[in-house]
Amino acid sequence: PPPPPPASTVPTAAEAELLLLQKQALAEEEAAKAKRELLTRFLQDKLSHEEQSSRWGLHRVRTLWRSAQRQTKDQELRQDIEILSQTFSRVMDCKDGVIETLVRDLKEAEEQENRALRSHLHLTDQLLHLQRCRLGYLEEGFNAQVDALKAEFEAERRIILEQQDWESCCLRDMALASEQNHARNDHEAMLNFQSARDDIKNQAGGTREHRGGFRQLGARLEGLWDQIQKARRSYAQATERKKVEFEELKKKCEKSSREIDAQTEKLQKLQDMVTSTKGQIAAHLQESEKQRQHLRDDKDLALQKLQKLRAQVSQAGARAHTHLVTLTCQCSATLKALQQLVEKAQRILRLAEMCRRLEKEEEKVLPFYPSSLAEWEQQKVQRVLEEIPNEPLAQAIMDYVGLEKFWQRFNKAKLEEKALEKAREALANRNQDLRRLLQQYLAGAATNQKVLKDPYPIFTVKRKLHPQK
Repeated sequence: PPPPPPASTVPTAAEAELLLLQKQALAEEEAAKAKRELLTRFLQDKLSHEEQSSRWGLHRVRTLWRSAQRQTKDQELRQDIEILSQTFSRVMDCKDGVIETLVRDLKEAEEQENRALRSHLHLTDQLLHLQRCRLGYLEEGFNAQVDALKAEFEAERRIILEQQDWESCCLRDMALASEQNHARNDHEAMLNFQSARDDIKNQAGGTREHRGGFRQLGARLEGLWDQIQKARRSYAQATERKKVEFEELKKKCEKSSREIDAQTEKLQKLQDMVTSTKGQIAAHLQESEKQRQHLRDDKDLALQKLQKLRAQVSQAGARAHTHLVTLTCQCSATLKALQQLVEKAQRILRLAEMCRRLEKEEEKVLPFYPSSLAEWEQQKVQRVLEEIPNEPLAQAIMDYVGLEKFWQRFNKAKLEEKALEKAREALANRNQDLRRLLQQYLAGAATNQKVLKDPYPIFTVKRKLHPQK
């Protein structure tokens, strides 16, 4: 504080001593203040250094812990990845083997189908070729037989016609010769008869002459009759051979007529046979065309079935691929879910081990605290539990009766957690109060205008009031 104004301009010894004391007090206060500032700065530096050291140590510990966890997790992940890769490669090898087997079976089936189709088409072509060759040979044989029969028929017809012409000429000559001979004999007989009649008329004058003429005429008539008989016999003898030849020629003509009729009938039969054979050839050709059309239809149907089978195989392959992808995804999801369950179980086991380590001796001996219910309340609860529930919620709760001890320990842990949170909150409040008191203490150790303005500083400045003289 500033010194009081002097009473007079000339200082006295008491005032000088007072001033000296004040100066000493001020020097001591400044020295104490400087010492406190140095101490405060040292403590603050030490505190900041300790905080920095603790932060660095905590950071280093966290870094080492994280690196250890990373290494452990890296090893676990590498092992899991290796196991998953081996499993996936094994599954893929199995699937590839199945796919290769299916592809090989499909190729073998296609080869067998193509081989069967080629053999069927080859046999069909051979059958058609044999049928065509057979029809060609039959047609050639039939044409050869028809030509031979025609040639034979024409030769026989020509021979028969020539023989008929020759025999007709011979018969005409014989008829003409016999007619000429008969006309000559008739003319001679007529001349002889007329001459005899004239002679008889000339000699009819007397009886004797008449009788003699009659006898002569009878003798002459007998002679003429004998001549006629001789001429007839000679004519018969002369014409007997020609008659026999005529009969033979007539028989031959009849035989030739019958042969001509037979040949005509045979030719008609051959023509009918040719017509029927042509009809059979046309029917065979039509049937072969139908068979070829049927074979073409069978071939088209087989090709359609093959295309359908290929489409079904491709669809089955696509479905198998989709099913394989689905199975792979499901396996991956299942493995992930199992891994999560394993991790959860391991975490539960680690937590159980940690909880077991943190248990007290009393909790190890008596893990379940006694119930706070009275005996009649426990009996009532037991009766309620023994009753058969009707509501769905009560039935669902009955399925978890076996977890009663677990829920008991869980509730105990929750209660302890709440109690620890309350205690932590109380300790935090107490720590805050202590920090505030420490701050006030540290702030009170160093005097400044702000500290002096505080309502409750730790130390107070004593002012010495100097009485005015």
